[in-house]
Amino acid sequence: MSTRRHHLITYDVADDKRRKRIFEGLKGVGDHAQYSVFFADLNPREIAELRAKLDGWVHHDEDQVLIVDLGPAHHPLDAGLEAIGKAWDPPVRCLVV
Repeated sequence: MSTRRHHLITYDVADDKRRKRIFEGLKGVGDHAQYSVFFADLNPREIAELRAKLDGWVHHDEDQVLIVDLGPAHHPLDAGLEAIGKAWDPPVRCLVV
């Protein structure tokens, strides 16, 4: 069984430069869902590495990053997701060899 878990990551960052750095960093690990919201399937090592990076990127007196564990990645994310208004359309991933 996989140790990967779904995570919701959202941020509120005061400075444009820091905000862009966090956005670019999260693009590499998760799916961009909304302006400052990402979904990522991460194992314990990956989430620890991400936390360490984010800790170095944020200004602790002005910024906030929230990481919410949404459960095991082998359960479909959209099974527990409710959208009001526009439906959530997960990105299609494909492997190019």
